[in-house]
Amino acid sequence: MDTLMAVRGMKHVLLIDLSGSVVSSAGLEPAFLKRELGLIAAGKAVIGSLQSSLGATEWNELLLDVDGGPVLLTPFGPQILLTAFDDVTSLGRVRFAVRRLINP
Repeated sequence: MDTLMAVRGMKHVLLIDLSGSVVSSAGLEPAFLKRELGLIAAGKAVIGSLQSSLGATEWNELLLDVDGGPVLLTPFGPQILLTAFDDVTSLGRVRFAVRRLINP
C-alpha cells in the first residue's frame, strides 16, 4: 500500500475482501470509510450486472468519477483494491502503479 501512496496525486488506498471487510488501507481518513465501502458495494453490483449481460467471467477495472475525485476499483485476487486520487489526469500513473503491485 505504501508504494501506491507514493504515487503523485494519490489520496488513499483500500483493500477489501469478498465479505466487504477491510484487509488493509493507507491514507484513508475514518470519515471516508463508509463512503468508500458504499462505492465498492455499488461498483460490485455494476460489475456483476455487466458480467451477466455480457457473459464475461472476469473484469479488469472500473473507474468512477465522483464528487470527491476519481476512484479506481481493481480486482486483486479475490479482493478488490480501491485507489482514490486527485484528478482523472492522474489515471495513467495510478493504473501503472496498480499493475506493478498486482503483477510484480
